[in-house]
Amino acid sequence: MDHAADAHRTDLMTITRFVLNEQSKYPESRGDFTILLSHIVLGCKFVCTAVNKGEDQKKLDVLSNEVFIKALVSSGRTCILVSEEDEEATFVEPSKRGKYCVVFDPLDGSSNIDCGVSIGTIFGIYMMKDVHEPTLDDVLQPGKNMLAAGYCMYGSSCTLVLSTGKGVNGFTLDPSLGEFILTHPDIKIPNKGKIYSVNEGNAKNWDGPTSKYVESCKFPKDGSSPKSLRYIGSMVADVHRTLLYGGIFLYPADKKSPNGKLRVLYEVFPMSFLMEQAGGQAFTGKERALDLVPTKIHERAPIFLGSYDDVEEIKRLYAAEEKN
Repeated sequence: MDHAADAHRTDLMTITRFVLNEQSKYPESRGDFTILLSHIVLGCKFVCTAVNKGEDQKKLDVLSNEVFIKALVSSGRTCILVSEEDEEATFVEPSKRGKYCVVFDPLDGSSNIDCGVSIGTIFGIYMMKDVHEPTLDDVLQPGKNMLAAGYCMYGSSCTLVLSTGKGVNGFTLDPSLGEFILTHPDIKIPNKGKIYSVNEGNAKNWDGPTSKYVESCKFPKDGSSPKSLRYIGSMVADVHRTLLYGGIFLYPADKKSPNGKLRVLYEVFPMSFLMEQAGGQAFTGKERALDLVPTKIHERAPIFLGSYDDVEEIKRLYAAEEKN
C-alpha cells in the first residue's frame, strides 16, 4: 500500500481551505474576501448542475445571472455588480453593502450549450479605495487594479481557475464531495506555444499585423514547424487550453468590429489578469491590456493573450507598423 499517495489523496486542499490559508498570511484581514469568494463558488456549483441538466440556452442565461446576482448581494460584501446580461450596473442597497465590486459574465459561450461545447463563468473583483457612496467610477478602473479574477469552466469536468494576485491555481469540482479540490497548483503558461486560436472566418477584415502574424503561424519563415489552429469559439475553453498548453488566443479588431468584440471588464480584464499571473502577456494592439481604462461598463477591446514570446511577436508587428 502506497502510504504517501494515500496521504496525498486524503489531504484535501479545498478552495475554501486554500483561500483561508492565503488569508492567514494577512493578520489584518477580516475574512470578507473569503466570504465573497465562497458565494461565487456556490454560484458556480449551481450553474454547473443546471448546465449538466441540459436546460435550454435562454433559460440558462437568465438563471445563471439571477443566481450570481443573488449570491453576490446576499454575501453582504459587495457594492456594485456589473453583469454581461444586464444593461445597467446593480448598486447594492446600503444594508447589504460591502467594499467589493464584482464584474462578471454569468455564462460565457452560452450559444454553444446545445452542441456540448465547454462554457463558463468569468469574474473579476475590485475593491473600493475608501468608504464613500459607490459610483460607476469604482468599476471603471484599469484591469491592473483588480484584486482577483477567475473563471469556472463547465465541461467534461467543472474547473475553477483563480488568481488573487499571487499566481494562478486550478480547482476541480469533486461531485461526490460537492467541493472544489486543488488539482492544478501554481499554473505557469509555457513561454512559447505550438497553438494559435482565432476565428479565421474574419480574415478578410483583419489589419496588417494580425494578417502577418497568422500567416507566420502557418508559413514560418525561420524553418520551424507551423503552429496548429485550435478554435472552439467559447472564450473560457479557448483561454483554458492556452493557459495549460501555451500558445496564443487572439480576437483582434477588424473592419466589422473596429473596437474588437470582447468586453473589457468581464472578459478581457479577468483573462488578461490570469495570463499575466501565469507568466504570459496580454496586449490590445496598442497597449498592455491591463493598463486600459474603460469609460463604459460594456466597452469592447481587441485582445491578444497567451505565451510571453508569442505575444511579444505580435507586439513587434504592431510596433513595426506604427513606424511605417
